[in-house]
Amino acid sequence: MSDAVRCMWMRGGTSKGGFFLREELPPSVAERDAFLLRIMGSPDARQIDGMGGADPLTSKVAVVSRSARANVDVDYLFLQVFVDQAIVTDAQNCGNMLAGVGPFAIERGLVAAQDGETRLTIFMENTGQVAVATVATPGGQVTYAGPARIDGVPGTAAAVPLEFRDTAGSSCGALLPSGNAVDVIDGVPVTLIDNGMPCVVMKAEDVGITGYEDRDTLDADAALKARIEAIRLQVGARMNLGDVREKSVPKMMLVAPPRNGGTVTVRSFIPHRAHATIGVLGAVSVATACLIPGSPAAEVAEVPAGARKTLSVEHPTGEMSVVIETDAAGEVVSAALLRTARKLMDGMVFA
Repeated sequence: MSDAVRCMWMRGGTSKGGFFLREELPPSVAERDAFLLRIMGSPDARQIDGMGGADPLTSKVAVVSRSARANVDVDYLFLQVFVDQAIVTDAQNCGNMLAGVGPFAIERGLVAAQDGETRLTIFMENTGQVAVATVATPGGQVTYAGPARIDGVPGTAAAVPLEFRDTAGSSCGALLPSGNAVDVIDGVPVTLIDNGMPCVVMKAEDVGITGYEDRDTLDADAALKARIEAIRLQVGARMNLGDVREKSVPKMMLVAPPRNGGTVTVRSFIPHRAHATIGVLGAVSVATACLIPGSPAAEVAEVPAGARKTLSVEHPTGEMSVVIETDAAGEVVSAALLRTARKLMDGMVFA
């Protein structure tokens, strides 16, 4: 293949990366992954010889194609390109990059834009789930300008509401893959949960921190990172994820009581670096954990009443509101969030 491929670089939520049409990438996984490592500049802590931003949040890829599935518009495969390792993985989903899939699909002609707004159904290949995104398309054209604001991103942009259904057990086969609301690993009570993103949720105080530290402080705490990594490696099998040593899941979520009027405070590791905010589907899993009686999250959370409730998940740079709807038995049936996206570049990227 040529060493250049058409690519749109976009910010989706609090992440950014390359968006590609599937048909324009190398056909084999090995060739594709080698190409993506080259364009990102991995493995290298600075990613100096590529497009990556020396952070897992800016070393991401979305592969999009027109879907042949009934009642689905496009298929979306998320790929995490490691920064300092030669690894490309599809072991997780990314709800932030998902915010850019709708605009990208319309701009590439995969979906016809409507006047006003366009709703797209998106099959998330990583987890086999479907999301619905609503994209602002005044006059039948995608616009990225608007009044919506999300924490972790300066300024405002057009809103991209995302709705998730049937995400329980997306990667692990069950909402609580161990069958327990609480497991104890190395003396630490944890909830092993997957409602769109496999997560290990524990109280921050149980691993020796307050839960209100900033990202740099957490990243510099080698003892803390070693402790939670030891827990992560032990729960892989319990979560039906196998050996997770070289996987980007599960994410590690350290929770504390809210400080700013929200539902819960969280410090997220993804999994070896502290997150500047929190991932979209990670927030959904943490919010769901707050509704499980006896869980570490439930013990510190302040949960509003009602079958449809907004749970504000506080993170290092603000909060993320998760709108959750439950059925008569209290089971989560849907979750919705507000994200934004912006096109940064459209052209050719070289390997």
